[in-house]
Amino acid sequence: MNVYCLQFDSEWNEKEGNFESVSSMLNEHSIEEKSLIVLPEMFATGFSLNPGLTTFNEPGKTELFLSKLALERKSWVIGGMGQPSNVKDMAYNTAVTFNPLGEKISLYKKIHLIPVLNETKYHLPGKSIESITIDAFQVTPAICYDLRFPELFRLGVKAGATLFVVLGCWPKSRIEHWVTLLKARAIENQAYLVGVNRIGKDKEMEYGGKSMIICPKGEVLAGDNEDHSVIEATINQTFVRKWRNAFPAVMELSNGVN
Repeated sequence: MNVYCLQFDSEWNEKEGNFESVSSMLNEHSIEEKSLIVLPEMFATGFSLNPGLTTFNEPGKTELFLSKLALERKSWVIGGMGQPSNVKDMAYNTAVTFNPLGEKISLYKKIHLIPVLNETKYHLPGKSIESITIDAFQVTPAICYDLRFPELFRLGVKAGATLFVVLGCWPKSRIEHWVTLLKARAIENQAYLVGVNRIGKDKEMEYGGKSMIICPKGEVLAGDNEDHSVIEATINQTFVRKWRNAFPAVMELSNGVN
């Protein structure tokens, strides 16, 4: 399966402008059908902690764009967005997945909210991971700060995950953490790791890019730059099985060893 990660500078609370950026980037590339297209955390608004703006006309507006994108490209699409909640002035930070028919098949709510950015004042935490079938892969999505919590990824492996997708708005000041943790999560879980981060600046911080597609051995297949770019690579479910059989570290999980 081919994977395409879109690394770009999201305009602050400008959904239509960000939709256009995504469409333009994909139009400049030859996207094979039955691929996986991945967009960053809160790609349509930037990491805005203003639920009134991020959830305005949602989930309809951004989900409709993602659904059409999946249908037009005949591919799976995962994108980050703010979703309304039943609690006044609070939202969810989510990763939503659409299949090649344009149907929503998963909504993951970010579990680990970052306290140093006061995200807990504006977003509600999710309660559980998601496990999605995409082509031959079992996929568990995660969002940004989730990456620092290996327990979440272990739950994914126990649910059958062979591919993790991490959506980020990761700051440039801590970008080496992003790089190290992406590789670590791939190695320790013997799974593919797709990490897509934004670039540019907003009112709050500067972002470091370094979107990457990493194989189960921790080798970077594509990415590791700070440019406006589409990062692409081909991944193979058979490779996961062969590596886990050759070096069965993950098998220890079934023996109760964590």
